[in-house]
Amino acid sequence: MYRCNWSGSNENMQVYHDTVWGVPEYDDQRLFRKLVLDMNQAGLSWQTILNKMDNFDQAYEQFDIEKVANFDEAKVEALMQDAGIIRNRRKIEAAIINAQKVLEMQAEGLSFSDYLWGFTDHQVVDNKISNVSEVPAKTELSDRIAKDLKKRGFKFVGSTTIYAFLQAVGIVNDHEMACFRYKELHSAK
Repeated sequence: MYRCNWSGSNENMQVYHDTVWGVPEYDDQRLFRKLVLDMNQAGLSWQTILNKMDNFDQAYEQFDIEKVANFDEAKVEALMQDAGIIRNRRKIEAAIINAQKVLEMQAEGLSFSDYLWGFTDHQVVDNKISNVSEVPAKTELSDRIAKDLKKRGFKFVGSTTIYAFLQAVGIVNDHEMACFRYKELHSAK
């Protein structure tokens, strides 16, 4: 059974590849969780984030959007002391701001899911990748979404981070076509 080359031989990476990466996600809280994890991955390897995922879940209150939106300075300081997560003040503060922005969207009657999926008319973008070397770091789509998120006040949402996020949550299917997951996800359309 062939997997995308990036999943390597590490069991955690393979489980993530096989069960999470590229699966279309529509739940606001899970989308928010993935956005925060991808923001934290910026400048680091995904393996680092995978190794700390349980700690992130605990530290960020299971990524309950309302709870994160209400984190105060004491909570920020506690997170800065938590060796189980990425201790970057800008990333922690960005997670709080982004939670507040998601809540603002929801208050306006727009789910985070509908907002994100609306950029592709609620369709998966299938890039038909033959080899991992063909995967771009960013695209016109990620540029557009990043620009709009920034306009709405979101932080730490550059185009490269957003592209990785779009891949992870299945808005973009960048599994290699020979990968068994590509075939499963493609046939599920």
